[in-house]
Amino acid sequence: MGEEDKTQKNNLLHGLTLETILTDLVKYVGWEKMSEKISINCFSNNPTIKSSLSFLRKTPWARKKVEVMYEFNFKRIQKGKAEEA
Repeated sequence: MGEEDKTQKNNLLHGLTLETILTDLVKYVGWEKMSEKISINCFSNNPTIKSSLSFLRKTPWARKKVEVMYEFNFKRIQKGKAEEA
């Protein structure tokens, strides 16, 4: 296994689309909490997945904050998915 393979194995975001990350966060954290933690209009003013994806794809600093929030909430999100299964 190469060094890059080891890095990807430990990357929680590997293989996840931005849409999946955002959808999971909305489901398990909610728009309100997301807008409290990341102050951007697309989370607080009439939020939708589509408008948020559009903004996040054009705004690297905001996307990074969303990714960090996902990593922080990863165990909670996975637990919620397991309970649904």
